[in-house]
Amino acid sequence: MAERNQTKGTFMSLHSRLRWLFLANATVLITHQIDAAYWHEWELFFIPGGNQVNLLLNIPIIALVLYAHSRFIASASTGLAFYKLLAGLGFLTVGIHAFFFARGGESFNQAMSLALLVATFVFSSWQLLALRGMEQASAPARQ
Repeated sequence: MAERNQTKGTFMSLHSRLRWLFLANATVLITHQIDAAYWHEWELFFIPGGNQVNLLLNIPIIALVLYAHSRFIASASTGLAFYKLLAGLGFLTVGIHAFFFARGGESFNQAMSLALLVATFVFSSWQLLALRGMEQASAPARQ
């Protein structure tokens, strides 16, 4: 029985870690969107309408991130798809900006802009590693 409680304690610890990683990555991604307004990100994507359209496009993106957080907090098992979605959004964000950097883009080159992108990559990676740890901890022991 003690072994079972120890496993449950490990799962809770991992679940708590998953929640904090989700929150950290969501915070960094939303902050990146604020930074994107400074850099006129809509110009990188040739989106007409300037900041007004940029703000409108960010409403559903930020709503999705907040909804995903609420679903994961409500139930880790049913919220796993949202957890993976956020990590995917993080990798997509970093990949898009890596593409622009490789093409000689000069946007997002300030220290905090770069730090947000690095943090997004790190948190997205940690999210998936922590998820793997949770899945391994909850898998039945094989003998």
